[in-house]
Amino acid sequence: MRIVLYLGLATALSFSACKKDIDNRPNILFIMSDDHTSQAWGIYGGILDSLISNPNIRRLAEEGSVLNNAFCTNSICVPSRASILTGQYSHENNVYTLADELSSDHPNIAKELRKHGYQTAVVGKWHLKSKPAGFDYFLVLPGQGMYRNPILKNEETWAEGREGGTHYKGFSSDVIAEESLNWLDKRDKEKPFFLMTHFKATHEPFDYPDRLADLHESTIFPEPASLLEFSPDLSGRTFEGQQLEILGQRWIDNSTLSAEQRRYPGLPFSLEGLDSVSARKKIYQKFIRDFLRCGASIDENIGKLLGYLDDNDLAENTIVIYTADQGYFLGEHGFFDKRMIYEEAIRMPFVIRYPPEVKASQRIDEIILNIDFPALFADYAGLPELPFVRGKSFRHLLTGGIDPSWRKSMYYRYWLHRKERPAHFGIRTDRYKLAFFYGNPLDMNGAIAAPTTPGWEFFDLLADPGENENQYKVSQYSGIIDTLKRELKQLREQWQDADVQDPTMMEIISSAWN
Repeated sequence: MRIVLYLGLATALSFSACKKDIDNRPNILFIMSDDHTSQAWGIYGGILDSLISNPNIRRLAEEGSVLNNAFCTNSICVPSRASILTGQYSHENNVYTLADELSSDHPNIAKELRKHGYQTAVVGKWHLKSKPAGFDYFLVLPGQGMYRNPILKNEETWAEGREGGTHYKGFSSDVIAEESLNWLDKRDKEKPFFLMTHFKATHEPFDYPDRLADLHESTIFPEPASLLEFSPDLSGRTFEGQQLEILGQRWIDNSTLSAEQRRYPGLPFSLEGLDSVSARKKIYQKFIRDFLRCGASIDENIGKLLGYLDDNDLAENTIVIYTADQGYFLGEHGFFDKRMIYEEAIRMPFVIRYPPEVKASQRIDEIILNIDFPALFADYAGLPELPFVRGKSFRHLLTGGIDPSWRKSMYYRYWLHRKERPAHFGIRTDRYKLAFFYGNPLDMNGAIAAPTTPGWEFFDLLADPGENENQYKVSQYSGIIDTLKRELKQLREQWQDADVQDPTMMEIISSAWN
């Protein structure tokens, strides 16, 4: 009897200790926006920094750490989100383009956290098409979703595609934040939580709530040095790119619709009577004004989430992350949109706050990838190493640690081939970037069938941080380029993305590599 009592007491104490460990694990609030590029955050330096309304992003940066060199591995919404959930490159999770979906059966970090005692939820933009898997609760936009009075789908109202869901009154950023707070109020308080709050903003059409309609009304925004780059000839680029005039024409076309039918804010818009330089400058000014208003709505709602943590004594034990699924061109090279291996598109702004551990007001220069995010979550949650995750936890770097073994280069690949933005892959180190624009659709969903002429681009990011001149044919860099080609080949083999089973790619690489 005494032995049985001792065993019972030991079991009870063990269970109590285990429960205490689970309860004390940090909550994780992962806030992500769409396309909210680093140039519009106000904390990364640049021509717009002093004009940006962002008190809550600045607060997070002061109370936490900022990643200076966080990058996505495929700069387009759906693939980047799939990599964040799975910790895998596009060729591993089979999400290559906007038209692909992440299988509900595929392993992801939410499933693992849920399995190990976390209560999990995702609210807002999902974009991965299949029903969210691994979440105790979800309330997500169908597809890209709407800015005003959005439809959101949960377990009860789920239907495939654009069917199902319920209308929610208000501006999308406000609705997504409020519904995130509602879930936090109703969650099981005995469990740590993993909440993904995903804003639709700042995706095109860059809409904003009426309360921000006067923000920057009289501001004349400074222009990027390469705004008037009208053709690839000036920089030696190998592609045309998504030029601002495309956006301007969308505004003009949308201006012909009734006010109720228009997708874009601030219309009507006209370029009548303007030459090409004046027209581009006018497009740029409206574009930045809309973008910063849209971004301000995110910052306001980040403030609501931080206020809730403060008011409910959750701030100390909650990891707060704010990032964007990729970057975005804000007039650099005369571009808008993303997709390319250029800095503005691949850089993911990222700030993290966790008072017990993450150093405040710290800047981290190591190369961090979106495939590293789930490894970090798992590390904080005390999970065993996840075999499906290809990335690495950078928790030790956030404490001020130094890691000489950390990656010195990254591998990038964009698959959604189009004439103006060809499919390509490349390597980026702390100083150099080499990209091969192979320009072939490879039967990818949504790609344009016509191939483009393969070409190389090389940039010295120290001498030319704006990537304004392709130096691939400059003799002084030939040795560095040869070294980068060998390393790029090694990375493609390491990540099993060397196209060895594709005769088309083998022929392209064979003829163009040297």
